Amino acid sequence: MRPSSLDSRAMKPQSSVLNLVRQWLDDIEIRDARLARCLSRLIPSQCPFERDINLFGRTVAHIPPLCKLNPFYEQFVGLRFRSLCFLVDVCGEDIQSYC
Repeated sequence: MRPSSLDSRAMKPQSSVLNLVRQWLDDIEIRDARLARCLSRLIPSQCPFERDINLFGRTVAHIPPLCKLNPFYEQFVGLRFRSLCFLVDVCGEDIQSYC
């Protein structure tokens, strides 16, 4: 066997597990206001890791948002969006406090 074929077969189980988790997160339906509020609070609206490092009033370094390195980033953002939409459309709540 060629080494590249071993590498591709070794990666398939991991990627299939990632795809299963992604699909599971995408398939979550929001039907409960308590769950929607909880998800809207737990999933941040912006990446919490992005920072500017200041020294003596000058920016000396910038840490970029690392959230996009998370393999489930898009699914979490979508889940938060669906939760907020449920709160607005079904519950009629003001979601300004979650932003």
